[in-house]
Amino acid sequence: MIQVKSYCAVLFKSVNQTMWADKILEEKGILHKLIPVPRHISSDCGVCLRINSDHVEEAQKALENIEGFTDIVRI
Repeated sequence: MIQVKSYCAVLFKSVNQTMWADKILEEKGILHKLIPVPRHISSDCGVCLRINSDHVEEAQKALENIEGFTDIVRI
């Protein structure tokens, strides 16, 4: 049986804040990928971080104090 992974987009107000979050998640060992923000989600910032939906709580805890952090949305 093939297991399908689900992902979430971590959204920020600016590219700089997204890049800062990228470093933080890397330091914490949370697997993630920098991707373009899906158009149906937002047009505020051009990029977001994609994380596995299993790591949402861990990522939210690590990133909640970053200025510009807006939301984590399932994609």
